Amino acid sequence: MSMVDEFKQFAMRGNVVDMAVGVIIGTAFGAIVSSLVGDVVMPIIGLLVGGIDFSEMALTLKAAQGDEPAVLLSYGKLVQATFDFLIVAFAIFMVIKGINKMQRKQAEQPAPEAPPEPGAEEKLLAEIRDLLKSKA
Repeated sequence: MSMVDEFKQFAMRGNVVDMAVGVIIGTAFGAIVSSLVGDVVMPIIGLLVGGIDFSEMALTLKAAQGDEPAVLLSYGKLVQATFDFLIVAFAIFMVIKGINKMQRKQAEQPAPEAPPEPGAEEKLLAEIRDLLKSKA
């Protein structure tokens, strides 16, 4: 088996495709959460703590000189990224919690009963059928 064929077989497995879909959806979800935090949550929190804009909060390490920009330690962006993480983590927690709940419900359901064993007449008819098949 060539390396290309082996890679194709690996890449087309269900888990790899599912993971790729998850990464794509996760990326899109991350963009939504970033917008939610940056455009909705942080302005409200900033307003509650006295009109602070967290995205602009930074510590100047070196002032701008001529054409060189200032060197900043942007800790406000870290605060915003922390809120992003907490919201994404909470959303994933809720999804996993829902999946676990569904799995528990499935585990609690009684197993389907096995079909009843055939009666004496059915066994006798099966024996006759088998004898007729062996003579033919």
